[in-house]
Amino acid sequence: MATTAKVDVPGSDPVLGVQEFLKLLLRQGEIGGVFVQTHLNPHGMPMPTLITDPERLDRADPLAPAFPMNAARMAARLTHGRSGDRVAAVLRPCEIRAFVELVKLNQGSMDEILLIGFDCLGAYSNRNYPRYIGGDDPMSLTSGFLGKTGGSEDTAQSDYDIAEACQSCENLEPLGADIGIGLVGMDLGDHFVVTAHTPQGEAVLSRLGLADVEDPSARRAAMDALVEKRTAYRNAMFERTHEATSTLAGLSEFFARCVNCYNCRAACPVCYCKECVFLTDVFDHKPWQYLGWARHKGMLKMPTDTLFFHLTRLAHMSTSCVGCGQCSNACPNDIPVMELFRTVGARTQAGFDYVPGRSFDEPPPLSVFKADEFPEVAGAD
Repeated sequence: MATTAKVDVPGSDPVLGVQEFLKLLLRQGEIGGVFVQTHLNPHGMPMPTLITDPERLDRADPLAPAFPMNAARMAARLTHGRSGDRVAAVLRPCEIRAFVELVKLNQGSMDEILLIGFDCLGAYSNRNYPRYIGGDDPMSLTSGFLGKTGGSEDTAQSDYDIAEACQSCENLEPLGADIGIGLVGMDLGDHFVVTAHTPQGEAVLSRLGLADVEDPSARRAAMDALVEKRTAYRNAMFERTHEATSTLAGLSEFFARCVNCYNCRAACPVCYCKECVFLTDVFDHKPWQYLGWARHKGMLKMPTDTLFFHLTRLAHMSTSCVGCGQCSNACPNDIPVMELFRTVGARTQAGFDYVPGRSFDEPPPLSVFKADEFPEVAGAD
């Protein structure tokens, strides 16, 4: 059974409780730094920040309903080589899953990192989080978002809600973390729990001197109810997206507003190629080509290659898509990119019996050749 310990919440504020837990890790020398979402400005978006001074953790706010970027690639960058010290990375479950994928693709390492995850209740989009905080201190709003029962309250505001990716996410628990912070179903005005999921996490927790507790049954019941709600929302999204994109005409309309800005590619945590084919001269078409294509049908939508770009990305990384939704978050024209990538990803991942980020022991499907795989498709004996 994994070790679960109790962390008291000072001032009935779970954000302070998380900060104190991270300070304890730093002060006891368990880690050399903390990589955590932090408010660097009084009313701005919290950003991933590497902190080595415990006193600078006073603005750390990993539980804020803000998700400016999937920090998995930044965490991978911190581990792609030796620093000589271990860093605790406080990440959402989808960030941890993306980080696991990057490690399997040799883009990061587990050698000098302690993964700390937390029950993720979702986040508002980059456009709506500033609306959510208004002119208030964002630190004071985070506890209100979590609620006294750990997020069972509705998150909807007057005309917006948490991001579509979060409403449809059934992976709320940080199961891939060394240490998980349990929030759902807890009385966050009093305490939350931390649970070791790996031998490294077990070793760290055992040295902190925290009081062991049983994993509360109320937490499991609340988590199961939340997962059921999110799964139902996800399935409805799959059905809606499939219906909208099941034909070439529908797919073209789905991406009709794409301007080839490649923001979705840049924001994707698992789209890691150093040189993207779409940034090479392969797609640097000549004027006579554009005119030729226009004459073929009498007109030509520009920029060209938008649909081909998305189909290529789907082919490249739908098996590793963790559904974080940063592609949609980054789109300037509000194309629901995440919806299609999750819908297609769910099918390809099921086909390979593969869950991205589930285990370091499962190689990415496209990195493994199996001669007898999908004979009904390949037609090979």
